Amino acid sequence: MKLHELKPAANATQLSKRIGRGQGSGKGGTSTKGHKGAQSRSGYSRKIGFEGGQMPIYRLLPKRGFKNINRVEYSPINLSTLQMLTDKTQQKEITLELMKANGLISLKDKIKILGNGELTSKLTVTAHAFSKVAREAIEKAGGKCVCLVNGERKTENGERNTEEIAEKQIVTEKIKTIVAEEFVVDSEPLVIEDSLVAETTLTDKPKTSVDEN
Repeated sequence: MKLHELKPAANATQLSKRIGRGQGSGKGGTSTKGHKGAQSRSGYSRKIGFEGGQMPIYRLLPKRGFKNINRVEYSPINLSTLQMLTDKTQQKEITLELMKANGLISLKDKIKILGNGELTSKLTVTAHAFSKVAREAIEKAGGKCVCLVNGERKTENGERNTEEIAEKQIVTEKIKTIVAEEFVVDSEPLVIEDSLVAETTLTDKPKTSVDEN
C-alpha cells in the first residue's frame, strides 16, 4: 500500500445535504423542512433539553441534596508522606513551601494532614487542618501542629500567635503616627481611628458662593 492509495473506510464519510437548489435536486419546495411550524421558520434554534413538548427528563428525574457553595476542598497529606519527606530532606519543620518544593502540593491548595501511616520523627507541621488521629500522632512523637486559618498562624490549641499580633500592632501604631504628622486639619493634628488606618481621606472645606450682585 502506498500513500496515494489510502482512503476512508466505506460509509465513513458522507456528502453534506444540499438544500435550496430547486426541484431537480429532489429536495425542492420546502427544502426538507416541511410545511409550517417553528422548525420550518428561519432563525429557529432548539432549546437545550427540549423534547418536542413532552415532559423533559430533567423534570422527570427526582432531585435530592444540594451543593454547598461554602464547601472547602482540602488536599490530603498522610503521616507516611510527612515521614518520607523528612527522611528525604532532613528537615524537622514541614511547611507549605517545603511540600511545594518537593512536588506534593500546589501553593493554592488547602492542606489537611491525615493519620494514615506511621510517624517516628519529631516534626513541626504547618497546615490548614489536621485530623484528630494525625494531631495525636504528631504530638505523641514530640512534635507540634501549627494551623493556618485565614492566612494566620495558630498554635496546636487554636490560639493566635501572640508574636505576630504584637508585630501587627506596632506597624499599625507607626502608620497612625506618620499619617497624623503629615496631615493637619484646621491646624489640629488628625485623629486616626483603627478602622481608618488603611484608608484615610480628607475633604476640602465647602466653597462659599458669592453673589454677583
